[in-house]
This record gives sequence, C-alpha cells and structure tokens, in this order.
Amino acid sequence: MRSKGDLQAAIRQHRRAVLVVNTRSRRGARMYQAAGRQLEAAGFGLLGSFAVSRPGQLETSLAAALDLAPDLLIAGGGDGTVSLAARHLAHRDIALGIVPSGTTNNFARSLGLPLTVAGAVGVLTGGKVADVDLGHVNGTYFANLVSVGLSGHVAATVRPQLKRLLGRPAYPLTALARLPRHRPFRAAVTAGGRTRTLTTHQLNVANGSFHAGRPITGDASADDRLLLAYSLGGPGRPGLIGATVRHALTGARRTQAEPAFLAATQVWLHTDPPLPLDIDGEISGQTPASITLVPNALRVMVAAGFPGT
Repeated sequence: MRSKGDLQAAIRQHRRAVLVVNTRSRRGARMYQAAGRQLEAAGFGLLGSFAVSRPGQLETSLAAALDLAPDLLIAGGGDGTVSLAARHLAHRDIALGIVPSGTTNNFARSLGLPLTVAGAVGVLTGGKVADVDLGHVNGTYFANLVSVGLSGHVAATVRPQLKRLLGRPAYPLTALARLPRHRPFRAAVTAGGRTRTLTTHQLNVANGSFHAGRPITGDASADDRLLLAYSLGGPGRPGLIGATVRHALTGARRTQAEPAFLAATQVWLHTDPPLPLDIDGEISGQTPASITLVPNALRVMVAAGFPGT
C-alpha cells in the first residue's frame, strides 16, 4: 500500500484513471460525454470508460475497471453509485474520484466536493488524496447512511421518472404519499454505553454529514471518526413531518452534543418488528444490526483545502 503522498504523486504524474458513470442517474446521461472530454483535456489517460445504463451492470463495470489497475477510479452518479464504488475500493491502493450526478449527492456534499462536472474535474486535477471513514453493517460497507422505517419504503417505491423530473423533492413527496399507510415501530439503540428506546417512523445512522441533501448537524463530517444515530419524530405522523422540516431548515445550526443524537463508533440497532435496512438508498438485510465505524477505510480525491487527514 502506497502512502497517500505517493499515490497522489502517481495520479498527478501518470494520470492513469478509469471512468465509470451511472447514466441511469438523474444527470448521468448528460454528463458522461462531458466528463470524458474534460478529463482527457486535463491530461488524464483513461484506461477505460464505462457507461452503465442497465440495472445490475454497475457491479460488473466496477470489477472490469479495477482489472485495468488504475491509480484513480472516477465514479459518476448518485449516492448509490458512489457507495458501491467505495465498497470495491475499501482498503485498496486506488483513490476514488467523484463526479456527482445524483439527486441528493450526500457523500459528495459531506466531502465538500463541487456538484458540477467542471468543478469535479478541477478537484481530480488539483486536489489531494485523503483517507476518510466508512461505515460497516452486516458485511457491507456504506459511505453515508443506514436507515430503517419510512425511508426504506420510499427507496423501494420512488419512481425514477419523478427523481429525474423533480430531483430532491421527489423523496419527500413520495414519503408523504406513503406516510398515511406507514406504521411506527419500536427501536432500541445502543451506542457509547447508552441504550435509548423509542417509537418512531424513521431512524438513521449516519457516517457522512448530509441527509436528503441537507446538513445533519453543523459539526458532523465523513472524517470525524463517529457514527451519528438519530430519529426523525416520534410515533405520530405529524411529528415525522415536523422533524423532517426542522432537519431541513436548522440542521446546519445543530450539534452532535444535542440529546437528539447519539455519537459513537459502534451502534447496535434492534427494532420490533424486524425491518429492512436502507443502505445508501439500497435495501439490503434487516434488523437487528451491528453498525460500526471503520476509520480511514477509503482513499478519495478531495479539494486541496479539505480539513481531513
């Protein structure tokens, strides 16, 4: 495993990269050609370029890209695409580059990355390699968020056409449509030696600092060595709506020290009844679940001023 400095020097000197773009994401089809052109203009010698247009194709495309032995794997897409790329790159001597083209781009926002193709290519050209944390649950790495409750139903039912048309509002609109039929659940959350029992419609455990494209707190980050567990509202449906609105409006002014949050390196989650796990927008496994923080698990290109290690 090369040092971060050696890997960064190799990327700058040799520009050996592969590009994998989910063209099914909200902006993916429009940015694929633009990203390829701008990367080549910036001096990157693309060893391979993969446009992923069909379900199930992303996994094989990432494996094929890694077989080309790049120094930098550039993933274009939303949080699901970035999270899957991160799983493939965890603890590997290859850096992840991100060209955000999803609906919320939570992990890119957590890293302070630009949300335009030109800005992203600028980071890949003049940025640095940083080590950041990943979460781990039931044998799976995740970049941003594990959640249970209403979000799982939303992830399974939100229409791709609505996401492309509306962007971020597609999620709350789908949630409002599902909420009248959704029942609250009981959860026991153990973190940092404390157990909290609650009844809610939605419970999240975050590695990053953004959810639904909004800050969770003003002091959370993808490199703070902590997971952050929190619920949205209580057993009543109006409480969930109110908590979601407050999260969107005041998240940047909140801190991890508030009673609403549990910050720890490991979270044990039990629900009654058992519920599906929404892992960065993909449904995989169910509760009970042990969720752990894996420090410095991923190497990623960030802006030169990024405060992480």
